[in-house]
Amino acid sequence: MKKVLILSTALTAVAFAAQADVTVLSWGGAYEKSQVEAYNKPFTAESGIAVNMTAADNPATPIKAQVEANNVTVDVADVEYADAVRLCDEGLLEEFDDSVLPAGADGTAATDDFLPGALTDCGVANIVFSTVYAYDSSKMSTAPTSIADFFDLEKFPGKRGMRKGAKANLEMALMADGVPAAEVYEVLETPEGVDRAFAMLDKIKSDVVWWEAGAQPPQLLADGEVAMTTAYNGRIFAAAVSEGKPFEVIWDGQVYEYDMFVIPKGAPNLEEAIEYIKFSTSSKALADQAAWISYGAARKSSGTMYPLYNDGKTEMAPHLPTAEANLGNALASSYEFWVDHDTELNERFNAWLAS
Repeated sequence: MKKVLILSTALTAVAFAAQADVTVLSWGGAYEKSQVEAYNKPFTAESGIAVNMTAADNPATPIKAQVEANNVTVDVADVEYADAVRLCDEGLLEEFDDSVLPAGADGTAATDDFLPGALTDCGVANIVFSTVYAYDSSKMSTAPTSIADFFDLEKFPGKRGMRKGAKANLEMALMADGVPAAEVYEVLETPEGVDRAFAMLDKIKSDVVWWEAGAQPPQLLADGEVAMTTAYNGRIFAAAVSEGKPFEVIWDGQVYEYDMFVIPKGAPNLEEAIEYIKFSTSSKALADQAAWISYGAARKSSGTMYPLYNDGKTEMAPHLPTAEANLGNALASSYEFWVDHDTELNERFNAWLAS
């Protein structure tokens, strides 16, 4: 009996090793690079589980399609907060037991160590990223300083780059029109507020170059196709510091939010997916990611562990959305608002874009 048990255990180990991999769907570019270096490589070294990386302009879209088609090929996806909540509500994600997450580096229980709202029924936050706007300082005689300047074509002529969608654009438009960050969603809850946001977008509509993938805004600036562009802050940082581009970020009017790790319902490698998320959302892994891109960690204990950027000299804290100096006129994206209004506002946005 003992020999059978040993043989069975050995066969199980061989079978597990043969299928031990995990497929992660993320956003590509500099962000994917940061995940490969901070999460994937050390995770594989420690666990022996290989990580296959794939990318999409918005991972929530293929995840929804895969689950609904009962053809899931992804084990872990990195999605925006509102999408994580919406997909969970639609029954398209596995529920996640946050009690399995490791304690913080200082011993604090995970449920207390993660930032407020960072743990949901189906997701675990990894980073805090921000939608900001940026410009090429070598092409501007006068530097913009506020979100209102982005919408001022008279004072700052030239094309604008904006993400093709309602989210963040409507909030930025209202802040540019003088709405305090703390009142943005209260205003957007009203038909008059939505009209006000679109009226601001009308002012620059004919001069906007629309982007869909995070890698596009830095390229639009580099090619001189736009004078300013909204962008994910980490993409601009990577272009400026890693590639030496003369790009500057304007933090005024930034809209910041979490990205979440989720597991699609029916993921082919569920156990490996859970192990990947446990490793990648540990204090050290989240802090280590900042050595590759300027996104803040979703755990409090990571805050004292940020390394230098991988150039060996750049302090990361001042370049993070959560730095005190960058929060003067900043807006925390409301996932509750976007879960409730995403469909209707994007329908209006697309109709407005086509008109």
